[in-house]
Amino acid sequence: MRHRLLEACVDCLVEHGWSGTSTTLVSQRAGVSRGAQLHHFPTKNDLVVAAVEHLTETRGRELVAAAAALPHGERRTRAVLQMLADHFTSAVFSAALELWVAARTDETLLAAVAPLEARVGRETHRLTVELLGCDESRPGERELVQATLDLVRGLGLADTITDDARRRARILDRWALTLDTVLKERP
Repeated sequence: MRHRLLEACVDCLVEHGWSGTSTTLVSQRAGVSRGAQLHHFPTKNDLVVAAVEHLTETRGRELVAAAAALPHGERRTRAVLQMLADHFTSAVFSAALELWVAARTDETLLAAVAPLEARVGRETHRLTVELLGCDESRPGERELVQATLDLVRGLGLADTITDDARRRARILDRWALTLDTVLKERP
């Protein structure tokens, strides 16, 4: 039941945003009574904080699973970028984005979201370093990885307003060429 409530909360965040998500709506979506929801999560903040933790775990699992399916060889860099772009345009990212915006002005939510987002950021950075075969002891490579993550996150933000797939594909094609060129020029 707890899992159903957390999944329903994430779904509601994606479909209705922060302001449109209520504990009543989450209960209905999960198919549980209001009393059962209150037993597990007495307040919206309790529910959302637990959903943030659930969302963090889900995002991590999705990235690891996608990384395991990546090809090796000439098109790997582009495939890594696509995997990251898919992550940052997913429903799970949209739900996380709703929480980021709400946390900006809600101290309780910020206290829950900030450390979890920092963890996701570190894990995503580490995974990207590994997948691109970067060596962060070399000057500039850490910044390349961070620029890559900032780029795909920004493309994900643009996608929340309009379908940006064609432009995103062109940008990722060009960035893959740039990364391959820079990373192959290592001494």
